[in-house]
Amino acid sequence: MDPVYVGALSLLPPVIAVALALITKEVFSSLLLGILSGTLIYTLKTDGNIVIDTLQTTVKVMGNKFDLNIVLFCSLLGALVYVIYLAGASKAYGNWATTKIKGRRSALLSTSALGAFIFIDDYFNCLTVGTVMRPITDKYRISRAKLAYIIDATAAPICIIAPISSWAAAVGSNLKATKAFESDIGAFVAAIPWNFYALMSILMVVLVCIFNVDFGPMLKAEQTALKNPPKPTSNQDTSTDMEIKGDGTMWDMIVPMLSLIVFAIFFMLYIGGYWGDDATFHTLGGAFGNTDSSLSLVLASTCALFVAFMMLVTRKVLSLKEFMDGVLRGVQAMIPANMILTFAWTISGVTRDLLQAPEFISSIVQNDIGFVGAILPAVIFVIAGFLSFSTGTAWGTFGILIPIVVMVAQAIDPASSELIIISLSATLAGAVFGDHCSPISDTTVLSSAGSGCVHIEHVYTQLPYALLVASCALIGYIVAGFTHSLFASLSTAIGLMFVCVLILHARQIKQNTKIKFDDSSVAD
Repeated sequence: MDPVYVGALSLLPPVIAVALALITKEVFSSLLLGILSGTLIYTLKTDGNIVIDTLQTTVKVMGNKFDLNIVLFCSLLGALVYVIYLAGASKAYGNWATTKIKGRRSALLSTSALGAFIFIDDYFNCLTVGTVMRPITDKYRISRAKLAYIIDATAAPICIIAPISSWAAAVGSNLKATKAFESDIGAFVAAIPWNFYALMSILMVVLVCIFNVDFGPMLKAEQTALKNPPKPTSNQDTSTDMEIKGDGTMWDMIVPMLSLIVFAIFFMLYIGGYWGDDATFHTLGGAFGNTDSSLSLVLASTCALFVAFMMLVTRKVLSLKEFMDGVLRGVQAMIPANMILTFAWTISGVTRDLLQAPEFISSIVQNDIGFVGAILPAVIFVIAGFLSFSTGTAWGTFGILIPIVVMVAQAIDPASSELIIISLSATLAGAVFGDHCSPISDTTVLSSAGSGCVHIEHVYTQLPYALLVASCALIGYIVAGFTHSLFASLSTAIGLMFVCVLILHARQIKQNTKIKFDDSSVAD
């Protein structure tokens, strides 16, 4: 299919997708209608049949852009997550943890540490951390709202800065579709230090755990929990229909996860030529830059699933039928994510390849663009946050905005890659922020259910924390747009957040509302 130049109409598909997503709060139909609008424009421009050729073009672009390796990885990861949970490994880890954790501070820090450790997938993170830590936090009279906040504030943020995760694969596939980077994983890694919201959200959790900073509705929730302790609950997660079938150990969770990480690194280096004949790739940087990350992740997840099979089936923790049923249900659970990815690849192909949107943007962005480039990261952060909050999906936001953001940044500053990376990071950060706060986000719902917290209570108790971090991150992106300095922008954002936390901490002490952390009576 030969591309056609349609001017401003080339931006109509993503505009329609964004507008419908905001109106309907439903990303699948919005992306699909955006795709069809683009292929209809192409058909009209090429004098084709408006019904047959529109549908035919849609199918062809979808087939050309479909990345089987990414879909396989997401599906295999879903299978691995499901069978590990099914085996009771998360429950076993929770039982072990209850014997090691003493005091409220250590309970909160252990919760955040477990959330940071499970960086493979946010769904797995929410399910595991909530299931494991809820009995422990109940013991020390920590409110379910605070538990839900810690889970939610580490799940997506840790996944979006981990090169080996389902989120990295999703972002990498969208980056690959833009054809703007030599290495999609290289671009993803380069964007990590600029992802202010994700980094600062994790830091905020640590500060909250160490200094016991409670403000807004969260303070009231904590005071209520001390007077009326949360009712103890079982380790089984009632948020899903995942019934624990086995009596596994904590090693049944740890070993497959570690094997996934080790295998992923090995295959990335191997495919990248680290042990090959070309000495150019005999360094970590050279090999990672030359690798096929999606293929590496497929091979790694296959090996990790085999490790889980050997550990669970051979020891009869799960029967062969239970294991294979778990694999099937895990794959089924990833169907929505795979659909979003497929539609996102397709709308990117229609906009960029068929309708030549980059050429149009380049033609309208001429002189006097310094100020536009300076405020671009901050504007993108706000737009991405608003879209993700409204639709409840960060992945859909990636698919809609990444092609547009890359095109705009290239047109504004074609000679430098810095603005592209900063703008890309602002997109990822804003999407995570919106996803974190949105009441209709999957991670918000899973965090509420996994912690046993009333959903709307989780939403409004964590919102002040998220808004504080996002406000500081926004100022950081303003500084980044003008200076292109990571040190200046990140230190400004973190410094502001520290000042705010210290003020809130001092206010708690002055008002005598600070909750004592290691009061032994709370465990009685």
